[in-house]
Amino acid sequence: MKLGKSYDSLRSDPKMGWANDFSPGFVKFIGLAEFAGALGLVVPPATGIAPTLAPLAAAGLIVLMLGAAATHLKRSEGAAVVPSLILSALAGFVILQWWG
Repeated sequence: MKLGKSYDSLRSDPKMGWANDFSPGFVKFIGLAEFAGALGLVVPPATGIAPTLAPLAAAGLIVLMLGAAATHLKRSEGAAVVPSLILSALAGFVILQWWG
């Protein structure tokens, strides 16, 4: 959604109010990083090409999701923190399963 929608439409979406705190370029960067992380979790293990990239992608997603949680806490959006923490935990599980 962060890559496909315009910055103005993201800012006007009540669920994306956090976008008002960031520049248009940074919002697009976040969307690109999330997309790359999702691809990094799926494509390397599925193809067998450099499958060790999956836990690295998971680590990157943890950083993104913890940043999202911090942003939502700063904005007093407590309910929005939970999905970010759940996604961080799932990414952590990927790392533990891979290297644990």
